[in-house]
Amino acid sequence: MNTISPAQINTLENGSSRTCWERPVDQLTGFEITEEFERFNQKYDMFNRAVWDDEVRSDRSRRFFESYFTDLAQFRKVEGFQHRDYALRNAAWYIADFTSDLLEMSQDRKEGFLDSYTMFREGATRKTEAPAEYNSAELKRAGIFLGADAIGICDFDERWVYTHNYSRQKLTDKRMDLPEDMTSVVVIINEMHHQTIETVPSALSGAATGQGYSRDIIAVLSVTQFIRNLGYRAVASLNDTALSIPLAVQAGLGQYGRHGLLITPEFGPRVRIAKIFTDLPLVPDAPIDFGVTETCNMCRRCSDGCPVKAISFGAPDFDRHDGISHVKGVKKWTINAKKCFQYWANQGTDCSICIRVCPYNKDFRKRFNRGLRWMLSNRWRRLALWLDRKLKYGQRKPAGWWWRQPSA
Repeated sequence: MNTISPAQINTLENGSSRTCWERPVDQLTGFEITEEFERFNQKYDMFNRAVWDDEVRSDRSRRFFESYFTDLAQFRKVEGFQHRDYALRNAAWYIADFTSDLLEMSQDRKEGFLDSYTMFREGATRKTEAPAEYNSAELKRAGIFLGADAIGICDFDERWVYTHNYSRQKLTDKRMDLPEDMTSVVVIINEMHHQTIETVPSALSGAATGQGYSRDIIAVLSVTQFIRNLGYRAVASLNDTALSIPLAVQAGLGQYGRHGLLITPEFGPRVRIAKIFTDLPLVPDAPIDFGVTETCNMCRRCSDGCPVKAISFGAPDFDRHDGISHVKGVKKWTINAKKCFQYWANQGTDCSICIRVCPYNKDFRKRFNRGLRWMLSNRWRRLALWLDRKLKYGQRKPAGWWWRQPSA
């Protein structure tokens, strides 16, 4: 795994001609940004469009959202979509749903998904005085203790902050309430359950998503309170406020994949992301490179596996594919979000086929899988991809298989 120090970031091409939106860190993350770049308005997120946009809104999308209230779910006899599968999925989502619904009717805040979290005690009135290096090390130690699987730090980057929040109650933009003088972003990731992801597509596999979010919430709220207890400001965020993946890449937690997801060394793409904006003095981590871009250039497992062909087979480009639901002016692999969401709505639960079939989606506690990951980072990657198919990694398993596993 190659890393570049923060000192190198500060000295890269200070005299080069860059667009007004480019930053030196882009050369380390692989982001290519043009003068056409525009910050994203949360209103155009596909889940919000399903509320107001007739191109996306439908009876199926309405039933998709209703299915998270178990009595409204349409159970089927087929494995993975039975009563027990929806019961577990919706239980896994309970913490995320409860916290997001808590202030929605009284204050028009859907916290964690449209608005940042506000459920905190008052912090300390006196600030701790310590070097940024010390703060960073202690924050990571505390964060792992408080429930994060991994933590990274990057400088605050306004490019990835939404221009506006969105109100589903009033169907209008809302003013972004993030303070403008935050200096750092703490990015938290938590693993999604590997075995249930192997049953994708199924309502059961949706439990892995809900569990990942719920674990993220516990960690991000606790770490945010810890920072506040040190006397500094901290704003906790899940899917709200800013784009998570660019910040996670800048924080050294992984690389961007063909399927539009963060790929991490520890868990592949099987992660959920949360973030904290703060003025606590911290040292940013360096972006990492463990061969993901080269592997994705060669691999088409997610493109081949996507039932609606929403994932690009080609090279990264500036095409937004579905127009308003994608960031303008960034060269990258971009999925067709409308096709993707419509498949979710049609099957009645979220889909993670692209995660299941990804060659990085493995249990890396096993030595053989760590060997395959190493091969994907170098000239042996073509052989690793061949072995991945030959050994039938990523094949779907029936939900009944998971239910019959020992519960230890």
